[in-house]
Amino acid sequence: MKKIITMFAILLGLTFALAACSGGSATTHLKVDLTEFMFNPSNFTVPAGQEITLDLTNNGAIMHDFIIMKYGTTVGDDFGDEDVPNIYWKAEIEPGNSATYTFTAPSQPGDYQVVCGVQGHYQAGMVAKLIVVAQ
Repeated sequence: MKKIITMFAILLGLTFALAACSGGSATTHLKVDLTEFMFNPSNFTVPAGQEITLDLTNNGAIMHDFIIMKYGTTVGDDFGDEDVPNIYWKAEIEPGNSATYTFTAPSQPGDYQVVCGVQGHYQAGMVAKLIVVAQ
């Protein structure tokens, strides 16, 4: 019985160790396609406080934004002037274009809302999540 408990404890420990290592999905290079009305992918995991390279491609027919809101803030019913003070970082990209940007990831780990600020796009579901993880 003692052997079974010991083996269980070892397996449990390995499971937690592997789960901690799986945080390796955090990256400093993101590639995102924007279309009407979505970000692809829609979840991004980055390390806190690191410089991030962001490759944006607008495969849509109209301009799109990639706006990261500040920690703890979200857009209300639609993106508007009241949301501007809560922007952490923003990029705009014209239809049919690709561009590379860099920004420093927030130092506060947590979930950050990403939206397109073009009128009506947030309401149409153009929302994503930036997950910032501690180093």
